[in-house]
Amino acid sequence: MNIALIGSGGREDALCRKLKESKNINQIFCIPGNAGTAQVATNLEVNFLDFKKLLKTLKAHKIKMVIVGPEEPLVKGVVNFLEKNRVKVFGPNKYASQLEGSKAFMKSICKKYNIPTAYFKVCHNQKEFKKSINKFNLPIVVKADGLAAGKGVVICKTKKQAFEISKKIFKGKFKSSKKVVLEEFLKGEEASYFLIVDKKSFVNFGTAQDHKKVFEREKGPNTGGMGAYSPAPIIDKNLEKKIISRIVKPTLQALKDKKQFYRGFLYVGLMIKNKDPYLIEYNVRMGDPECQVIMPRLKTDLFKIINYSLKNQIKKLNLKWEKKKCMTIVLCSKGYPGNYKKGKIIRIKKIKSKKNLFIFHAGTKLNNGNIYSTGGRVLNIVSKGQSYVEIRKKIIKLIKKINWRNGFFRKDIGWRVIDKL
Repeated sequence: MNIALIGSGGREDALCRKLKESKNINQIFCIPGNAGTAQVATNLEVNFLDFKKLLKTLKAHKIKMVIVGPEEPLVKGVVNFLEKNRVKVFGPNKYASQLEGSKAFMKSICKKYNIPTAYFKVCHNQKEFKKSINKFNLPIVVKADGLAAGKGVVICKTKKQAFEISKKIFKGKFKSSKKVVLEEFLKGEEASYFLIVDKKSFVNFGTAQDHKKVFEREKGPNTGGMGAYSPAPIIDKNLEKKIISRIVKPTLQALKDKKQFYRGFLYVGLMIKNKDPYLIEYNVRMGDPECQVIMPRLKTDLFKIINYSLKNQIKKLNLKWEKKKCMTIVLCSKGYPGNYKKGKIIRIKKIKSKKNLFIFHAGTKLNNGNIYSTGGRVLNIVSKGQSYVEIRKKIIKLIKKINWRNGFFRKDIGWRVIDKL
């Protein structure tokens, strides 16, 4: 079977390489892919948000199944469109994708189904915002309702800062957001819990913790993620039971009550406070960079898992995982998450991947045999091993070997677990 993977980031490179291990796939196409996916798949330069053009491309290459990597096409309804045109597609439909596409939608489910989350108010205009802000203590979290590429959440230390951020959102800083969600600041430890879901059931798909802030010791603005590690030691069996009973099951029930269902990867973003889980956000796809530390630990055929989900038989599978730990550090373009330069050459051809130390590409492009940077997050340096301390040392050693003068990285990824040792 020919399959297509939509997306161009580090997540897609990780998924692509894991799918390549399956004996049941003839050819993998990546739309549009990057310099990393080009090593294991055929990249197709197609605008995946142009659904008609996408369908034409799928038919031309006899592609029978599509796996959707990023959130935007899911929120815009690519699953509904492809299913209508009889193409197998793995990912949630447009309605279910609102779990990520609208924070107000997600919070309304929390309120109705008693899902533990931070106290919140949804504001439709500046007047409502002014009225609501006095109900919160500082610091206060201001969120754009819609998709914002990881940049729509700001923890504000003053009311003045909160007003300034809200004004920008109401004025259309993010095209997808006409509403602002005001949220209580929860102090605790963040963690991510992943699932594969079908119409009937779900299975655990790993845990991870990432680092959103651009600078060391969690300083500076939020990014799409500067690094991650898996598994997350904070999520033990007892906590997992609470996550499933208090958060996951009520959410899936909420969709069923609306005669809807969920299929695909489901990312549960959590704050752990006094050994209790609180829902911060849902993502309707694999995390990035969390995917890059979960995929290398997966022993079960990913294509088989996806097929079982499409047949609503996911519960029949017993997933197998490597016991080794995994970590990634993201090599970013200088200036990220603000302004940064693109089109810079990265010389990594002589660096050979090893079994437990390798590179996933994110913001890269292949041109005339050279690798160029195309994004803020450029490479994921990944390593597996028994100890997070040793893993991090190996990664940093390799980054220094790459010696990319146009990039920077955080040297303290995994500090929470490493500092506890």
